[in-house]
Amino acid sequence: MATVTDRYPTRGAVEVSTPRLDPVVWSAPDAPGPLLAAELRDYDRDGFLTVDRLVDPDEVAVLRTELDRLIADPAVRADERAVVEPKSQEIRSVFEVHRLSRVFADLVRDPRVVGRARQILGSDVYVHQSRINVKPGFGASGFYWHSDFETWHAEDGLPGMRTVSVSIALTENHDTNGGLMIMPGSHRTFLGCAGETPQDNYKRSLRMQEAGTPSDEALTDLAARHGIKLFTGPAGSATWFDCNCMHGSGDNITPFPRSNVFIVFNSVENAAGPPFAAPAPRPDFVGARDFTPVR
Repeated sequence: MATVTDRYPTRGAVEVSTPRLDPVVWSAPDAPGPLLAAELRDYDRDGFLTVDRLVDPDEVAVLRTELDRLIADPAVRADERAVVEPKSQEIRSVFEVHRLSRVFADLVRDPRVVGRARQILGSDVYVHQSRINVKPGFGASGFYWHSDFETWHAEDGLPGMRTVSVSIALTENHDTNGGLMIMPGSHRTFLGCAGETPQDNYKRSLRMQEAGTPSDEALTDLAARHGIKLFTGPAGSATWFDCNCMHGSGDNITPFPRSNVFIVFNSVENAAGPPFAAPAPRPDFVGARDFTPVR
């Protein structure tokens, strides 16, 4: 088997900053698809793009009903794909929802969703990861600052930055209920984190991320250079963001839940291989090994 060059070293003795070596938008500006050329330019510049009303209220109601059904199902709670809050023991996330639910499988195949992914990545795509995030009120914990690509590269073996995520709001995103925060333009710099990856790190990181988190000094520098954008909007709105964006979210101590469905599309030309900085790949429900294109 040919050796794959690691262009984005991470999880070493020291933190390392590497300029991005991959395109952000992989298709031509006039490539057919739902996104306008101006939107592709904005995505290339900022690393993210918002769509105010990706799905309408009737569709949101169907998705919310399905989310409620899944988190109330004892079989789902008992499945390893369900992750619970460390303190309250309420369900925090359910992974691989496009395989657990026909409703979410249909959403993945929706041209408004997968069409944008194909257009950004310039190829057919497969689902590297899908999940619903429940984030109930009164104390649901946040997600600390991180680059998804750092984890997907280190622990799943994605070789390059040819992956895009979409977060579709199923409840209103207020500025107070633990919304998504991104540092605009941070996708242009890869931050390789210090420290080795523990065995079966995913069992801890899905509840509280530790390995693969940047230093305070690095985060301070990135925030000073790029600022921080907080995303708010009604249910049905969506945020598309590049795999290398530095992002996170705070705790939700309000009475208002912040639920969303999160889908990660990866190019079929960027399929996962052996992990670059972990003892073994994470399970398929976290980082897929089925590279079948979405149809």
